[in-house]
Amino acid sequence: MPGTLSDDPVSIPSARRAELRRIVSDHGLEFVGLHNLLSVPAGLHATASDPTLRTRAWDFVRSLADLCADLGPNGILVFGSAKQRAAPEGVPMADAIARFRDGLASVAPHARDLHVTILIEPLAPNLCNLVNRLEEAVSLVRAIDSSAVRTMFDVHNTLDETEPHAVLVDRYFEDIRHVHVNELDGRHCGTGAYDFKPVLEVLRRRSYAGWISLEVFDFTPGAETIAGESLRHLERLIAELPS
Repeated sequence: MPGTLSDDPVSIPSARRAELRRIVSDHGLEFVGLHNLLSVPAGLHATASDPTLRTRAWDFVRSLADLCADLGPNGILVFGSAKQRAAPEGVPMADAIARFRDGLASVAPHARDLHVTILIEPLAPNLCNLVNRLEEAVSLVRAIDSSAVRTMFDVHNTLDETEPHAVLVDRYFEDIRHVHVNELDGRHCGTGAYDFKPVLEVLRRRSYAGWISLEVFDFTPGAETIAGESLRHLERLIAELPS
């Protein structure tokens, strides 16, 4: 989250960006990207009725692409930001979607030049009223028609989906650049009843080469337990998949 780096992340100086990149590398890790993009500074909104406010938000996203590229190669910007993209009260959904599409299209060339990919994250309807299903995200991706704009699959944000998740991942595989895993209630993998195997099987069969990232919302068990138990659970399921 950019806000964990600074209250004004786009103003982080180049020397500090280089230092952060070295920290990641020195610990044997790889930088994936940024998410929860518009939480700081306060007041950003990607589909606001005020064009000045919208321009400010999209200029910020453009600058986040610079930050992302400085922190590591081939990074992603996961565009969730439920409150900062939701259709404002009184704004027709079609207008809000058009504003979201046009904003993404406006920053796509800059992101492409930096080898950064912006991912439209479908969000559960209880979180956001704009783009709740993978099909809707893919429709925007294809309308924008840029290699710098893709989508992702997130187990936790599938409440509005009516088809099996593996079917959706297979159908829209070419537009999926990232995967978030968790239980449907937001806990870590293996603590609930979600069957990850069908989605994992599709990803293996389709030779998925992107990241599968753990995103949880209950941190009570502690970071090492959450990461360790999730990894072991997924590795066991992957080992059981057909070759």
